[in-house]
Amino acid sequence: MFVTRYLYCLIGMFLFSIILIPDLFAEDRDNTFYKEVDILKSAYPSVKFDTRFDEDKQDWMIIISSRGIEHKLYWAEGRYVSEEQWDTKESYRRLLYRFPDSLPDPKTFSRNQKDRITQFSSPNNRANGPTTNTSLFDAIYDCHTRLDVEQHIRTIYFLGFNIRAHEGLKQPLDNVQKKLVLIAKGDKEVADFIDELESGSSYSWRTIRDTSGKSFHSMGLAIDLLPIGWQGKVLYWNWEKNKGNSDWMATPLSKRWIPPQKVIDIFESEGFIWGGYWPIWDNMHFEYRPELLLWRDYLNKN
Repeated sequence: MFVTRYLYCLIGMFLFSIILIPDLFAEDRDNTFYKEVDILKSAYPSVKFDTRFDEDKQDWMIIISSRGIEHKLYWAEGRYVSEEQWDTKESYRRLLYRFPDSLPDPKTFSRNQKDRITQFSSPNNRANGPTTNTSLFDAIYDCHTRLDVEQHIRTIYFLGFNIRAHEGLKQPLDNVQKKLVLIAKGDKEVADFIDELESGSSYSWRTIRDTSGKSFHSMGLAIDLLPIGWQGKVLYWNWEKNKGNSDWMATPLSKRWIPPQKVIDIFESEGFIWGGYWPIWDNMHFEYRPELLLWRDYLNKN
C-alpha cells in the first residue's frame, strides 16, 4: 500500500512538473519581453509601441508607430524581425545585450580570451555568424532603403564640423556639444580633445565590414571623430590587424587613442555608446543607442 501511494505521488509530481515548468519558462520569457518593451518606450518617447500575441507564430508582435507609419515586428527572443525575416530569425543576434561600462586592461587577457576574440573577429565568423538586425531602427527612423534614409539626412554643426547625419541626432548632438563646451572651460583634457579633432563624419551608406549587416552609419545614427594625426596612436582594431599584428586585441591602452572619460560619459548621458568598449574596438565611433544604456542600467540593478 505504501509503495503504491509512493508511486502515485511520484507520478503526480512528474505530471505537475511537466505542466508547470514550461509555464515558468513562458512566464520568464514574457517578463523579459515586457521589460524590453518598457526600455524601448523610455529610449524612444516619441515613438508609440503597442503589443499583441500572435497565436499562429506563438510569439509577441510589436506594433511600432513612427512618423505616421505603422510597422509590425516579431520579438523572436529579442531579435525584432519582420514577417519576411521570420524564417531566418536565427541569423540575427539579440538586439539588447549587456553593453560594457568599463575598459578591460588587455594585460589581463589570457591566451584563451585572445583566441576567442580572434575567432569572433575572423572574416568567416563575421560573414557567416549572426548579425545585428536593423528592422527596429528602420521603423523608428524610416531607414528601410537608401532613398528613405537620405530624405532624413541633415547637416548638423558639431564641434567645428558640418556632419551629415540623420535628423534624429540633431537634438542629442546639440546637447552633447553644449555639455562638452561648458565643461571644457574648466577642464584642459576635454578642451584639448575638442581642439585636437581633425574630422567628424556620420552618414555613409554601407554594410558593416565583412558582414551583410547594415552599418549604423548607413542610417546616419553613428559618428566618427578622428584626432589630428591620430595622435600617433591606434584607433581601430582592423587597421592594427591589417598591419600584421595578430595580437591586435592586446594593444596596450597607452597605445590606443582614447577620448577622456568625461567625454565618453557626456556622450552616454545623451544616449550614445562608445565603440571603444567593444571587444573589437572602434575608438573613433559613437553610436546613438539609448536602449542599450538603459538595458545596462537595468541589468546592473537586478
